[in-house]
Amino acid sequence: SSGINAEYGSEMLCKRLLSKTGGLVSSVRHAAHFTYTPQTPPAHLGETTKLNMFQSINNALDIALGSDDSAVLFGEDVAFGGVFRCSLGLQDKYGASRVFNTPLTEQGIIGFGIGAAAAGSTAIAEIQFADYIFPGFDQLVNEAAKYRYRSGNEYDCGRLTVRAPWGAVGHGALYHSQSPEAYFAHTPGLKIVVPRGPIQAKGLLLSCILDNNPCIFFEPKILYRLAAEEVPLGTYTIPLSQAEIVRQGTDVTMIGWGTVVHVLLEVASMAEEQLGVSCEVIDLQTIAPYDAQTIEASVKKTGKAMVVHEAPLTQGFGAEIAARLQEKCFLHLEAPVQRVAGWDTPFPYIYEPFYLPDKWRCLDTVKKLVDFM
Repeated sequence: SSGINAEYGSEMLCKRLLSKTGGLVSSVRHAAHFTYTPQTPPAHLGETTKLNMFQSINNALDIALGSDDSAVLFGEDVAFGGVFRCSLGLQDKYGASRVFNTPLTEQGIIGFGIGAAAAGSTAIAEIQFADYIFPGFDQLVNEAAKYRYRSGNEYDCGRLTVRAPWGAVGHGALYHSQSPEAYFAHTPGLKIVVPRGPIQAKGLLLSCILDNNPCIFFEPKILYRLAAEEVPLGTYTIPLSQAEIVRQGTDVTMIGWGTVVHVLLEVASMAEEQLGVSCEVIDLQTIAPYDAQTIEASVKKTGKAMVVHEAPLTQGFGAEIAARLQEKCFLHLEAPVQRVAGWDTPFPYIYEPFYLPDKWRCLDTVKKLVDFM
């Protein structure tokens, strides 16, 4: 597939530096964050149209609202389309009683969603940025996640889906770039989902909305306009808690989710061309409950594994996967499981290219795995 380049613009930056310093900058490191790899939809899903990711999410929300009269969509600025335009046109189509703005209160947004879902509505809440979800943390982990358990399955708020833009965007700095999935993955009762592109975004979001458990749907915001694919027009779902092998391989298993999957696909091509190493790439898709069987089977085949995510290394979800692989695949491992992640610092602004687990760091880790012993 042809890639959509996601360069950071380092060449232009360096030209400006050269012009300002009279050519004193003698060397330049040209590093791309990732190259987007579009997917071809399965033929059985029928007619398609080209959509970017925010349009595919809008399409999924349109389907949900159109097929379920109890469905409501709400959040900060949602009525006019949201800051990323994912709800554009939906209030005009479905009315202000079903698509509406809320006050600037994440705790209130999620608390309202819990109540609406418990009362029988399909509640779709938007948190404007995943970085701002923390005021609603107690509502999610102590109320939404435990509602069914503490009532002995008499009540639940399972028809609650919380959407939030997530991850690095190239200029978001510390308050608009975080990846907080690991905080919530520690909580039984929540499902955590991250798509890698428009086709997955539509199918996985519809699965979350239909699921009878509260779901958090993190949307890689750098892909909203960058990622474009032929997306099936009809209604379809992608199963939750099911990883996808997006590239077959025999030597190294690489596991990621969201934007990182495209980094890994590029690394797999580089490893094959430069090292003669065949890498298997797995998109986890659902962080919790995750598909351990697929990754275990892959690692038992390859004998080597690396997990990659944008969130900081320490206590990142990659640590859970690495521990699981050590426990379940120990006799098959030919090298220690490796993790490549963000550093244990606040997310930086101008140093974002050095913070992210880019293709160069990942390729170095592939070399480390194949050269072990």
